Amino acid sequence: MRSFPPAKEDSLEVGTMVNPLDKIRKIRGKSWEELRTRGGQAFSVYSEQMGLTGKMPSDTEFVELIDKSFFGKSPVIAESLWVKFFKNGDERFFPSFARRKETTQAYRQLFGEKSASWFIDKASKIADGRFDLLGYLSLELGKEIDWHFEPITGKRSPLKHWKQFDELDVTETGDKKIVWELNRHQHFFTLGVAYWLTRDERYAAVFARHLESWMEQNPPGMGINWCSSLELAFRVMSWTWAFHLFRDSDSFTPDLFHRALKFLYLHGRHIEKYLSTYYSPNTHLTGEALGLYYLGTQFPFFERSKQWRKMGEDILLSELDRQVFPDGVYFEQSTWYQKYTADFYTHFLILKTLFGDELETELADKIENRVQSVIDFLMYVTRPDGTTPIIGDDDGGRMLPYGRSASDDFRSTLVTGAALFERGDYKFVGGDPVEETLWLLGVEGVQSFRTLRAHEPHETSYKFPRGGYFVMRDGWSEYDNYLLVDCGEVGGLSGGHGHADTLAIEVAVQGKTLLVDSGTYTYHESRELRNYFRSTTAHNTLVIDKISSSEPGDKFSWKTKAEAKIHSLISQERFDYFEGSHNGYERIAGAPATHQRSILFLKNDYWIMRDFVEASGDHDYALNFHLKTGTKPMIEGSEAGGFYVGQTPSNEDGWRFFTFGDNGGWQRKESWASTNYGKKVNTPFLRFVSKGTGPQEFFTFMLPVGVGDEKPEVFETQLPGGRAFVIEFRGYKDIVVFTDAVDQMVRTELFNTNFKVLWGRLSPGESLPEEFVLVGGTHFTLGGREIINYPNMVEYAVARRFGNKLNVRTSEGLFGVSIPQRRPQTYILKNPDDV
Repeated sequence: MRSFPPAKEDSLEVGTMVNPLDKIRKIRGKSWEELRTRGGQAFSVYSEQMGLTGKMPSDTEFVELIDKSFFGKSPVIAESLWVKFFKNGDERFFPSFARRKETTQAYRQLFGEKSASWFIDKASKIADGRFDLLGYLSLELGKEIDWHFEPITGKRSPLKHWKQFDELDVTETGDKKIVWELNRHQHFFTLGVAYWLTRDERYAAVFARHLESWMEQNPPGMGINWCSSLELAFRVMSWTWAFHLFRDSDSFTPDLFHRALKFLYLHGRHIEKYLSTYYSPNTHLTGEALGLYYLGTQFPFFERSKQWRKMGEDILLSELDRQVFPDGVYFEQSTWYQKYTADFYTHFLILKTLFGDELETELADKIENRVQSVIDFLMYVTRPDGTTPIIGDDDGGRMLPYGRSASDDFRSTLVTGAALFERGDYKFVGGDPVEETLWLLGVEGVQSFRTLRAHEPHETSYKFPRGGYFVMRDGWSEYDNYLLVDCGEVGGLSGGHGHADTLAIEVAVQGKTLLVDSGTYTYHESRELRNYFRSTTAHNTLVIDKISSSEPGDKFSWKTKAEAKIHSLISQERFDYFEGSHNGYERIAGAPATHQRSILFLKNDYWIMRDFVEASGDHDYALNFHLKTGTKPMIEGSEAGGFYVGQTPSNEDGWRFFTFGDNGGWQRKESWASTNYGKKVNTPFLRFVSKGTGPQEFFTFMLPVGVGDEKPEVFETQLPGGRAFVIEFRGYKDIVVFTDAVDQMVRTELFNTNFKVLWGRLSPGESLPEEFVLVGGTHFTLGGREIINYPNMVEYAVARRFGNKLNVRTSEGLFGVSIPQRRPQTYILKNPDDV
């Protein structure tokens, strides 16, 4: 998780000259509270640099930082602090630790030797000096760790005051994220689990050696590992877990614990003073708050524990409303940070319950409901194969490395949420028990999960109007179809964790993930790679003139941000319909363009996507389709005369895409995809490219092909007043008509309509379609019989024919109409004048 750089005017380096007018410009618009906070932080930095504060306390000074009421007449020494910590933890830390033997037995029974071996093997590699950090595997760091070394570039950060580092500059330090990932000390958890499973003291000895060497190499306030308050918070949590994991080991002694307590106290003071309230008020701030809450509940004998506990709680409660939209979407438009948020608040709620702090009923219900809304989003965007689209930035980090799940598998959050909130739908989507639930909720939590009755979520498709997402699916089985469309803003704050992905889609066909987001890969390796992975080209949407819909600025900002607008979100039993637009290309000088995308999903059938560009002048167009790694697409000729892309091996399900656009054609290229920070792989990249003058339309038909199915075909047929296509699919002959304008009436020998979209299905041997789906109109006649004639716009209509009776359901109501039977005809889409 990255840190935003402090404003340069905040620097207190000696000799820095600051233009007074620049200072005045910078403070304009800032509240008094922000100015007071920043001023206090600046004074604290100055005091540290002058050696007045932030120093390591002596044993005598440390005693003065302890609440003596916890000890009575007992002396405040290493052994008594040890006893108080673990006595408190037996009641107030996660319940898995109070019953170590039972937890270990349950772990082996639930997850088997394969999971146990994974932890043991990984811990053995760590003991030998080999680490997996983010997407970088088996990095050779040696048994004696240099905690300031960045192994990819080979750079070592100097030991200077933390404020003297530029957090985004890599020339001096290399990629700080890699260094910080190591210094979060989450590998202590891996070592600890291996120790519990084997009782091999070697793992405890490695932990103790690493803890000691870290404290030796990182004096208070000095070095890169004091730069980010969030990183300190993660280290607080890692150390707290490690203390409990190595409680019974010979290597972890009260004296080592006592020394670590001093560092933890300084961590707490640092986080408290340098909160990201006005600096990175996103998951940085909530993560820091959780770190303070850990300190306040798990180390209650610190004299500042009450302040830390209250400060952490107050921030977490207030930020939940600010960082999470009412529909549950995290405000930075990133699924990775959405998961972080869910995990932060899960830890908070469990620890708060264990500590015995009770909120007012109304407030408690509000917090639990809002946290569940965060998890609801993760549930609904879960693909049929159990993975989650990596939308926006992915920094590769985790709350704790509980198990060996894939980087894009977020189901552990759902499983723990199921046990915590008694949600059977979370269980249905989350699947089997996971390590995380055992560690956080103990054996009882796992038992509660196993007895919970699983049920499908109440909805199949789901709309998130504030966040801007629409998930379309026809069911919850592993073989169902799935599409996610993004019509949200680029991202909260500066948009730093968002991508130029407006109107992008992700698709799974018959359960198999097909179209994917390209991911993030890096923040710092190079500006070119950073900008590519967050560009429009790296997403499944339309690119105009080879530029992004939002123009990148610095690594975590944008020069321009596309503004998205949702026009229609309809979800019905038979179909879903989305329509939205963005203004990102209106900035093109002399020839502005507005992109509008609509998607009609016929559930259990296929998708029809229309891209319309209201444009002036000449433009280049590229309609992007990024395929999952391992997919082998082919561009082939169609019986209808055009070309399609697809993958239809004879022994498994496949797919075909048909795209229609003037002067266009398919291209197959190779691109990159990244599912973990620091790792990228080659992946197929398809584009439908064209050139055009003035308004342009592209129609894409995305059709599943089952084993043994007749291969689908799509062709366009002439129709005045609109665009019409025939889809031959699974023995049916389907029709779809798009009208040119809202007030345009399309007339055929069979039907008349002014609905902007009409879809119908004709079975073999039938003269009339057996069902219709219509979107956005007022008038529809069939076979000369008036079916719909409303004075005002009807949002949608669905009609099903039984003999000569047409049952109609609209957004306004239900009714039936008798229609005449017709002789079989083959020209149902022709204009009457041509018959």
